[in-house]
Amino acid sequence: PSTAASSTAASSAFGSALFGGEFEFEVLTAKASRESVYQEAAFLHKPSRTLLLCDAVISTSAEPPPILLSEPEYRRALLYHARDDPLEKVEESPAVLRKGWERIALFANFFMPGSLVTLETGAWLSAAPRTPMPELGWGGVLPFSWKASTSKAFDAFSAGGRPAVAPIIQIILSRAPEQASAWVQRVASWDFVSVVPAHFDAPLAVGPKEFASTFDFLAKGTNEVRFCDEDVLFLREALEGLPPNLALFDTPLGSLRGQRCDL
Repeated sequence: PSTAASSTAASSAFGSALFGGEFEFEVLTAKASRESVYQEAAFLHKPSRTLLLCDAVISTSAEPPPILLSEPEYRRALLYHARDDPLEKVEESPAVLRKGWERIALFANFFMPGSLVTLETGAWLSAAPRTPMPELGWGGVLPFSWKASTSKAFDAFSAGGRPAVAPIIQIILSRAPEQASAWVQRVASWDFVSVVPAHFDAPLAVGPKEFASTFDFLAKGTNEVRFCDEDVLFLREALEGLPPNLALFDTPLGSLRGQRCDL
Protein backbone atom coordinates (compact mmCIF):
# COMPACT_ATOMS: atom_id res chain seq x y z
CA PRO A 1 0.00 0.00 0.00
CA SER A 2 1.03 3.64 -0.43
CA THR A 3 2.65 5.54 2.43
CA ALA A 4 -0.40 7.81 2.74
CA ALA A 5 -2.79 4.84 2.88
CA SER A 6 -0.64 3.00 5.43
CA SER A 7 -0.40 6.11 7.62
CA THR A 8 -4.16 6.59 7.52
CA ALA A 9 -4.87 3.00 8.49
CA ALA A 10 -2.36 3.10 11.34
CA SER A 11 -3.62 6.43 12.69
CA SER A 12 -7.25 5.31 12.57
CA ALA A 13 -6.58 1.98 14.29
CA PHE A 14 -4.39 3.51 17.01
CA GLY A 15 -6.64 6.53 17.46
CA SER A 16 -9.73 4.46 18.18
CA ALA A 17 -7.93 2.89 21.15
CA LEU A 18 -6.75 6.17 22.67
CA PHE A 19 -8.51 8.16 25.41
CA GLY A 20 -11.39 5.72 25.77
CA GLY A 21 -12.28 6.07 22.12
CA GLU A 22 -13.15 9.79 22.45
CA PHE A 23 -10.46 10.87 19.98
CA GLU A 24 -9.52 10.02 16.44
CA PHE A 25 -6.34 11.41 14.94
CA GLU A 26 -4.52 11.69 11.66
CA VAL A 27 -0.85 12.62 11.15
CA LEU A 28 0.44 14.23 7.98
CA THR A 29 4.12 13.77 7.12
CA ALA A 30 5.46 15.98 4.34
CA LYS A 31 9.10 15.99 3.25
CA ALA A 32 9.83 19.34 1.65
CA SER A 33 13.59 19.04 1.33
CA ARG A 34 16.44 16.60 1.74
CA GLU A 35 17.12 17.77 5.30
CA SER A 36 13.63 18.48 6.62
CA VAL A 37 10.39 16.72 7.51
CA TYR A 38 7.18 18.51 8.47
CA GLN A 39 4.39 16.85 10.44
CA GLU A 40 0.90 18.04 11.27
CA ALA A 41 -1.51 16.26 13.60
CA ALA A 42 -5.29 16.57 13.53
CA PHE A 43 -7.32 15.32 16.48
CA LEU A 44 -11.09 14.87 16.43
CA HIS A 45 -12.77 15.05 19.82
CA LYS A 46 -15.88 13.10 18.97
CA PRO A 47 -18.14 14.00 21.93
CA SER A 48 -17.83 17.77 21.26
CA ARG A 49 -17.36 17.41 17.46
CA THR A 50 -14.24 19.57 17.71
CA LEU A 51 -11.19 19.37 15.44
CA LEU A 52 -7.84 20.23 17.04
CA LEU A 53 -4.98 21.34 14.76
CA CYS A 54 -1.39 22.50 15.13
CA ASP A 55 -0.26 24.71 12.23
CA ALA A 56 -2.26 23.72 9.16
CA VAL A 57 -5.06 26.30 9.40
CA ILE A 58 -5.15 29.81 10.85
CA SER A 59 -7.78 32.52 11.16
CA THR A 60 -6.89 36.11 12.01
CA SER A 61 -9.47 38.77 12.79
CA ALA A 62 -8.93 42.51 13.22
CA GLU A 63 -9.15 42.53 17.01
CA PRO A 64 -6.13 41.42 19.06
CA PRO A 65 -6.72 38.09 20.80
CA PRO A 66 -7.97 38.55 24.39
CA ILE A 67 -4.79 36.97 25.78
CA LEU A 68 -2.73 39.84 24.31
CA LEU A 69 -4.91 42.33 26.18
CA SER A 70 -4.80 40.43 29.46
CA GLU A 71 -1.31 41.41 30.63
CA PRO A 72 0.59 44.74 30.61
CA GLU A 73 3.63 43.04 29.03
CA TYR A 74 1.58 41.84 26.07
CA ARG A 75 -0.04 45.25 25.60
CA ARG A 76 3.42 46.84 25.60
CA ALA A 77 4.32 44.62 22.64
CA LEU A 78 1.26 45.89 20.76
CA LEU A 79 2.22 49.50 21.56
CA TYR A 80 5.82 48.89 20.47
CA HIS A 81 4.69 47.80 17.01
CA ALA A 82 2.00 50.47 16.71
CA ARG A 83 4.58 53.26 16.39
CA ASP A 84 5.45 54.74 13.00
CA ASP A 85 8.68 56.37 14.14
CA PRO A 86 11.28 55.65 16.87
CA LEU A 87 10.50 59.01 18.49
CA GLU A 88 6.72 58.69 18.34
CA LYS A 89 4.77 58.44 21.60
CA VAL A 90 1.50 56.53 21.34
CA GLU A 91 -1.32 56.39 23.86
CA GLU A 92 -3.03 53.08 24.53
CA SER A 93 -6.44 52.88 22.87
CA PRO A 94 -8.40 50.18 21.01
CA ALA A 95 -7.37 51.67 17.65
CA VAL A 96 -3.67 51.79 18.59
CA LEU A 97 -3.74 48.23 19.91
CA ARG A 98 -5.39 47.03 16.66
CA LYS A 99 -2.67 48.82 14.70
CA GLY A 100 0.02 46.98 16.63
CA TRP A 101 -1.81 43.67 16.20
CA GLU A 102 -2.02 44.06 12.41
CA ARG A 103 1.73 44.52 12.21
CA ILE A 104 2.56 41.64 14.55
CA ALA A 105 0.31 39.31 12.53
CA LEU A 106 1.98 40.31 9.25
CA PHE A 107 5.44 39.94 10.80
CA ALA A 108 4.65 36.48 12.16
CA ASN A 109 3.42 35.14 8.83
CA PHE A 110 5.63 36.84 6.24
CA PHE A 111 8.82 37.68 8.22
CA MET A 112 9.51 40.68 5.96
CA PRO A 113 6.08 41.97 4.87
CA GLY A 114 5.79 44.22 1.83
CA SER A 115 4.62 47.22 3.85
CA LEU A 116 7.59 47.06 6.24
CA VAL A 117 10.19 49.82 5.85
CA THR A 118 13.69 49.19 7.22
CA LEU A 119 15.20 52.38 8.60
CA GLU A 120 18.79 53.50 8.05
CA THR A 121 21.03 52.35 10.90
CA GLY A 122 22.05 55.88 11.80
CA ALA A 123 18.42 56.98 12.09
CA TRP A 124 17.20 54.39 14.57
CA LEU A 125 20.50 54.14 16.46
CA SER A 126 20.65 57.87 17.20
CA ALA A 127 16.96 57.93 18.12
CA ALA A 128 17.16 55.03 20.60
CA PRO A 129 18.51 56.99 23.63
CA ARG A 130 15.91 59.73 23.01
CA THR A 131 12.88 57.45 22.94
CA PRO A 132 9.79 58.93 24.65
CA MET A 133 8.67 55.40 25.56
CA PRO A 134 11.58 53.65 27.33
CA GLU A 135 9.06 51.41 29.10
CA LEU A 136 8.60 49.51 25.83
CA GLY A 137 12.08 48.04 26.18
CA TRP A 138 14.77 47.15 23.64
CA GLY A 139 16.82 50.15 24.78
CA GLY A 140 14.59 52.42 22.73
CA VAL A 141 15.52 50.65 19.48
CA LEU A 142 12.88 50.63 16.72
CA PRO A 143 14.72 49.81 13.46
CA PHE A 144 11.72 49.83 11.14
CA SER A 145 8.57 51.68 10.18
CA TRP A 146 5.47 50.80 8.14
CA LYS A 147 3.79 52.14 5.00
CA ALA A 148 0.34 53.69 5.15
CA SER A 149 -0.88 50.68 3.14
CA THR A 150 -0.26 48.23 6.00
CA SER A 151 -3.96 47.92 6.84
CA LYS A 152 -4.66 47.08 3.20
CA ALA A 153 -2.15 44.21 3.42
CA PHE A 154 -3.66 43.01 6.70
CA ASP A 155 -7.17 43.04 5.21
CA ALA A 156 -5.99 40.82 2.35
CA PHE A 157 -4.32 38.48 4.82
CA SER A 158 -7.22 38.39 7.28
CA ALA A 159 -10.18 38.44 4.86
CA GLY A 160 -12.43 39.05 7.83
CA GLY A 161 -11.12 36.02 9.68
CA ARG A 162 -11.68 33.55 6.85
CA PRO A 163 -9.54 30.43 7.46
CA ALA A 164 -6.31 30.13 5.50
CA VAL A 165 -3.17 28.05 5.28
CA ALA A 166 -0.19 29.98 6.61
CA PRO A 167 2.15 30.87 3.71
CA ILE A 168 5.16 28.93 5.00
CA ILE A 169 2.95 25.86 5.59
CA GLN A 170 1.52 26.09 2.06
CA ILE A 171 5.06 26.21 0.70
CA ILE A 172 5.82 22.97 2.55
CA LEU A 173 2.59 21.17 1.64
CA SER A 174 3.01 22.05 -2.02
CA ARG A 175 6.15 19.88 -1.98
CA ALA A 176 4.05 16.87 -0.95
CA PRO A 177 0.66 17.45 -2.62
CA GLU A 178 -0.39 13.79 -2.70
CA GLN A 179 0.24 13.24 1.01
CA ALA A 180 -1.36 16.58 1.89
CA SER A 181 -4.45 15.87 -0.23
CA ALA A 182 -4.91 12.43 1.34
CA TRP A 183 -4.67 13.96 4.82
CA VAL A 184 -7.19 16.71 4.00
CA GLN A 185 -9.60 14.17 2.52
CA ARG A 186 -9.35 11.96 5.59
CA VAL A 187 -9.84 14.81 8.07
CA ALA A 188 -12.74 16.24 6.02
CA SER A 189 -14.52 12.89 6.32
CA TRP A 190 -14.91 13.42 10.08
CA ASP A 191 -17.96 14.97 11.72
CA PHE A 192 -17.00 18.27 13.35
CA VAL A 193 -18.59 21.70 13.78
CA SER A 194 -15.67 23.68 15.20
CA VAL A 195 -11.92 23.89 14.72
CA VAL A 196 -9.35 24.87 17.35
CA PRO A 197 -5.97 25.75 15.78
CA ALA A 198 -2.92 26.24 18.00
CA HIS A 199 -2.31 29.76 16.66
CA PHE A 200 -4.33 32.96 16.21
CA ASP A 201 -8.15 32.88 16.50
CA ALA A 202 -9.97 29.95 18.09
CA PRO A 203 -12.42 28.31 18.20
CA LEU A 204 -13.62 28.63 14.61
CA ALA A 205 -17.13 27.77 13.47
CA VAL A 206 -15.80 25.60 10.65
CA GLY A 207 -17.05 22.24 9.41
CA PRO A 208 -15.58 19.66 7.02
CA LYS A 209 -16.56 21.48 3.82
CA GLU A 210 -14.98 24.80 4.75
CA PHE A 211 -11.95 23.03 6.19
CA ALA A 212 -11.37 21.23 2.88
CA SER A 213 -11.91 24.39 0.83
CA THR A 214 -9.06 26.06 2.74
CA PHE A 215 -6.74 23.67 0.87
CA ASP A 216 -8.21 24.36 -2.59
CA PHE A 217 -4.73 25.14 -3.89
CA LEU A 218 -4.01 21.41 -3.83
CA ALA A 219 -7.01 20.58 -6.03
CA LYS A 220 -6.34 23.52 -8.35
CA GLY A 221 -2.67 22.59 -8.68
CA THR A 222 -1.43 26.12 -8.21
CA ASN A 223 0.37 27.91 -5.37
CA GLU A 224 -1.81 31.02 -5.43
CA VAL A 225 -2.89 32.75 -2.21
CA ARG A 226 -5.26 35.60 -1.39
CA PHE A 227 -2.47 37.51 0.39
CA CYS A 228 -0.64 40.45 -1.16
CA ASP A 229 2.12 39.33 -3.48
CA GLU A 230 4.36 42.01 -1.99
CA ASP A 231 4.01 40.16 1.34
CA VAL A 232 4.94 36.72 0.00
CA LEU A 233 7.80 38.12 -2.11
CA PHE A 234 10.40 37.76 0.66
CA LEU A 235 9.48 34.11 1.31
CA ARG A 236 9.54 33.32 -2.40
CA GLU A 237 12.91 34.92 -3.04
CA ALA A 238 14.48 33.58 0.17
CA LEU A 239 13.47 30.00 -0.62
CA GLU A 240 14.64 30.25 -4.21
CA GLY A 241 18.08 31.36 -3.00
CA LEU A 242 18.75 28.55 -0.53
CA PRO A 243 22.04 26.59 -0.83
CA PRO A 244 21.79 23.04 -2.28
CA ASN A 245 21.85 21.31 1.11
CA LEU A 246 18.83 23.35 2.27
CA ALA A 247 16.99 23.79 -1.02
CA LEU A 248 13.37 22.68 -1.19
CA PHE A 249 12.21 20.03 -3.61
CA ASP A 250 10.56 21.27 -6.78
CA THR A 251 6.78 21.48 -6.70
CA PRO A 252 4.31 20.95 -9.56
CA LEU A 253 2.26 23.81 -8.08
CA GLY A 254 4.84 26.49 -8.91
CA SER A 255 6.13 29.34 -6.73
CA LEU A 256 3.93 30.99 -4.13
CA ARG A 257 2.06 33.89 -5.73
CA GLY A 258 -0.31 36.42 -4.17
CA GLN A 259 -2.50 39.24 -5.40
CA ARG A 260 -0.94 42.50 -6.50
CA CYS A 261 -1.87 45.10 -3.88
CA ASP A 262 0.36 48.06 -4.85
CA LEU A 263 1.59 48.49 -1.32
